[in-house]
Amino acid sequence: MNPTILIVDDEPSVLQTLQTFLQKEGFHIITASTGKEALKKANQFQPKIVILDWMLPEMSGIEVCQVLRQRGTYGIIMVTAKKEEIDRIIGLEVGADDYLTKPFSYRELAARIRALLRRMKDSIQISPTIHYQDLVIDQKKYLVTKKKQMIELTPTEFKILYTLASYPGIVFSRMQLLEHAIGDSFYFDERTIDGHISKLRKKIEDNPANPKYIQTVFGFGYRFGDPT
Repeated sequence: MNPTILIVDDEPSVLQTLQTFLQKEGFHIITASTGKEALKKANQFQPKIVILDWMLPEMSGIEVCQVLRQRGTYGIIMVTAKKEEIDRIIGLEVGADDYLTKPFSYRELAARIRALLRRMKDSIQISPTIHYQDLVIDQKKYLVTKKKQMIELTPTEFKILYTLASYPGIVFSRMQLLEHAIGDSFYFDERTIDGHISKLRKKIEDNPANPKYIQTVFGFGYRFGDPT
């Protein structure tokens, strides 16, 4: 069965062009032109991927992304004319899995969709709930608890933690974490990961200066827990 993709854009010509192209690429396409319509159709059709324009009537793409992330495990690709790095960071922080700036190649979009589908398939094969010492990471609920106390993480922080914890003892380079957890290494300096790791440690570690969960492997990157 071909994956269902929901395209959300308020420009009819964009919807038609993307629908025609992606149908030829083998995807089943549904469309929406407003944020409220997008939420209704996402609930009705349960698409695998949502291609979401930032600027929408009634609700912004950012607001729609936040609601979708609370409701389910959709793959979300944010599309926008905004090109500043801060805008890309905002899009990813609210839960988008990937980010494309206009104008973009339709073939690149198709490649991003397939890459995201592969990542989602891989994540299903990993246990949705990870227990490590007094830390519990629930992938389905996007929830982290420590000693039964909830820890609030941004979507990007959660993805980084879940990626590391899924492979305890395995060293990830910064670039690998960008690709696995954020999914768009092209637009970000790999040192972006250091900032996220620092914030994560402050939230989950008893002593961030002497971490027991996220270990630094100097000259290589980071790993979760002790080496196996």
